[in-house]
Amino acid sequence: MTRIDRVMKAMEEQGITQMLVSDPVSVFYMTGIKVEPGERFYGMLLRKDGDHVLFVNHLFGIPEEVKFRKVWYSDTEPVMDYVKEYVEQSAVLGVDKDLKARFLLPLMEGRETEQFVNASLAVDLTRGIKDKEEQEKMRAASVVNDQAMERLKGLVREGVTEKEIADRLLGIYLELGGEDFSFSPIVSFGANAADPHHMPDNTTLRSGDVVLFDVGCIKEGYCSDMTRTFCYRQVTARNREIYELVRRANEAAIAKIKPGVPLCELDRTARDIITEAGYGEHFNHRLGHFIGLSEHEYGDVSLANERAAEPGMIFSIEPGIYLAGETGVRIEDLVLVTEDGVEVLNHYSKELQVIDGK
Repeated sequence: MTRIDRVMKAMEEQGITQMLVSDPVSVFYMTGIKVEPGERFYGMLLRKDGDHVLFVNHLFGIPEEVKFRKVWYSDTEPVMDYVKEYVEQSAVLGVDKDLKARFLLPLMEGRETEQFVNASLAVDLTRGIKDKEEQEKMRAASVVNDQAMERLKGLVREGVTEKEIADRLLGIYLELGGEDFSFSPIVSFGANAADPHHMPDNTTLRSGDVVLFDVGCIKEGYCSDMTRTFCYRQVTARNREIYELVRRANEAAIAKIKPGVPLCELDRTARDIITEAGYGEHFNHRLGHFIGLSEHEYGDVSLANERAAEPGMIFSIEPGIYLAGETGVRIEDLVLVTEDGVEVLNHYSKELQVIDGK
């Protein structure tokens, strides 16, 4: 079954016969056609009769061999009028959550509001179950990230700044076969690690600091994401305590993964370990997020998500403890739900490592 077939099946289950997909990443997922439209409209109309339609500005190239019907338009033409010509007016139109209001509103003119529904889940849930090809690409991206982590560790030395290390990472990824960042790298020393989304600055490394790397690359279009936390030259009692606690939470949640287990139970497993040790208020984010063609895709691993794990899902497991003004630890792996359990895509050690860079 093709990816479009899978999306169409999901639409059928929602009772929808047509859907306008405007997220360029989702169009790429279904067609292999990559377009970055900027402010211009770009979309694909999925139709029950199989006569799917791509709406493309003349500025963007589409390979001749693409089998879908293509409707071209220029900047001065009313593209949404063209879309209307291919939409079955008597049927409900599903749209995705990425469709901008300036494109949706012209479509709605002359039609009842009830004739439009948010059909995003038809694509989002389909993308959440990776096929075999996607799984292989996710493995490959994580291999590059494992190798890059070791190189980053080698850059840690006395007097280095967070920004100096972060600035070296893209070159490392390119040397290892990566293509780009999947997100801006997080490099945090000492108290900066208490900010889960700290951006690298000119903070200088000091003895006793934790060194947190949350990094990811793109390879063949797919994203990797991993966090490891090290200590520089010496390990304080507090850093050792929270490190081992976070590692235990990470490993316990991973051990629980198999088809049928509610995702909220994974979050609860990790969170209970941290809470029972007295640090619950310092684990201030969900346990994980889905990932694939985008670094954050629909779906998460949180107390609010009761959906059961299914084979083909790939998501992060990343518990953390953040002590404001003092220190922070996060350990993150990507995991693939298999037919009977779980495969961890990252293989970089989670043993507490002390770096003695000179």
